[in-house]
Amino acid sequence: MKIFLKQSRLYCLVALSTFCLAKTINISPSQDPYTEIQEALILASPGDIIHLSAGLYELEDSLSIDVNNIILEGDGINSTVLSFQNQLSGAQGLSVTSDNVILRDFAVENAKGDAIKVKGVDGISFIRIRTEWTNGPSSENGAYGLYPVESKNVLIDSCVAIGASDAGIYVGQSENIIVKNSIAEFNVAGIEIENSYYADVFNNYASNNTGGILVFDLPDIPQQGGHHIRVFNNKSVNNNTDNFAPEGNIVGEVPRGSGIIIQANSHVEIFNNDIGDNDTINIAVVTYGYDTEDENYYPHPRSIQIHGNRFGRSGYNPDLETGELAKILFELSDGNMPDIFWDGILPLPQIIFGQPKEDKIILGDNGDASFLTINALKYILPFFDPVETSYEKFSGEITPLPPVALSDTL
Repeated sequence: MKIFLKQSRLYCLVALSTFCLAKTINISPSQDPYTEIQEALILASPGDIIHLSAGLYELEDSLSIDVNNIILEGDGINSTVLSFQNQLSGAQGLSVTSDNVILRDFAVENAKGDAIKVKGVDGISFIRIRTEWTNGPSSENGAYGLYPVESKNVLIDSCVAIGASDAGIYVGQSENIIVKNSIAEFNVAGIEIENSYYADVFNNYASNNTGGILVFDLPDIPQQGGHHIRVFNNKSVNNNTDNFAPEGNIVGEVPRGSGIIIQANSHVEIFNNDIGDNDTINIAVVTYGYDTEDENYYPHPRSIQIHGNRFGRSGYNPDLETGELAKILFELSDGNMPDIFWDGILPLPQIIFGQPKEDKIILGDNGDASFLTINALKYILPFFDPVETSYEKFSGEITPLPPVALSDTL
């Protein structure tokens, strides 16, 4: 017992000494801000806070963090600005590869590549961060604003992302994710969850993007089979910016005027959102429609629940020049574009014998929203109209998905 008590006291002393040794490093704008900031990040110890005072920091090189348990903070998203307008080297503005890092209260502008990339970490918090390309939508802008990938326990809260040529807020190949209270504007994709498990996306505002909120799953990526994604209490409106993604980019196929697109995920719940004034479609649920040699990839969406949403107008000016979605939908609907579209594409055995009950799309009460899908069997057979617009076949009991719980270390 005495040995146990001594060990306990020792552990407490170690923890206390670590806490006491933690320090705040204050940095102000200077002639050489890169050296000052990067040196502080390299020499930081777990528990330290690097504080960037209000002002403009003009940087020519990428910054990086590889120390666990530190905080990089500023004095506000419009007060502390890291400008990479004249960046000469590096693929990002800021790169993070260590666990339990908090980024808060500053902005990253005009990065040569991605604004903030986080890779392979357990525990990352973006709190009141702004990323922006200030020259407006352009294919020359960096691809991603906030860009955590291959990570766990991701928190994005009260952030702003503007002008990314792929996605303003992108979380890919990650697990345990919360994106909330944030604004995404004038990006190709406002918010994108890709090849990820367990994500809650709520209380966000996506507007003036090409597509407001995307939930995608793609082949030929180590982590696939995205599942358990909740998208709720968001506003995805007026997403009518022409697609400006560089040629060859998958989001380059997203038509202007898309509210929410779900592609090839399972167990997705879309509820209590305000979606409207989108030129092409409010909600689309689609299969990944390109050839792939990835034998492990499942391209069809499954177990999608859509309920309790409020819809404004859509489909009044569909983008028939970008990708195939709008063109196909316009032809099927004779120009009377629906609020909700499911492409109805299934594996051949399910076309013949039907979907398993647990895989079916379920439509709850979405007010007077219109719906359209394709009956794949009727599409194959001659002399049948494959277009179906009735809710009845797809109504059913909603089974709410569980909320995401992040690790206590955040």
